[in-house]
Amino acid sequence: MRWKVITIDSEATAFDASKAMRTNKIGYLVIVKSDKPIGMITESDLVLKVMAEDRDQHRVKVSEFMSSPLVTIEPGKHVEDAVELMKRHKFRRLPVVKDNVVYGIFSTKDLLEHYKEFEDELMTGSFYLTLANQEG
Repeated sequence: MRWKVITIDSEATAFDASKAMRTNKIGYLVIVKSDKPIGMITESDLVLKVMAEDRDQHRVKVSEFMSSPLVTIEPGKHVEDAVELMKRHKFRRLPVVKDNVVYGIFSTKDLLEHYKEFEDELMTGSFYLTLANQEG
């Protein structure tokens, strides 16, 4: 799980978002309003909802094209619950949130990179999303 979550204010522009993604070398941002997570955008959103529609990246706000409401999972939930949510909503990334605090992002990349660990723990039913602060 990625523990360092980059957020951007809902009033920021598409241009601001693309610069934040480039600076942080990531393909998504969590959108916040008054420090509360309310949505998410991805590189695909920028391409399909801004560039392909010839919208002005300096004027269009991220709140106008973000995925919302934000689908999340709480820490302590079983990894199977996270995978089921991701399948149901066709997401590659799932924010881990409790009390409006984003603790991390669980992704399909995590599943691929840690497949053997997940497989073993899923078989025993012992893999849960924890709040242990690790870079991964």
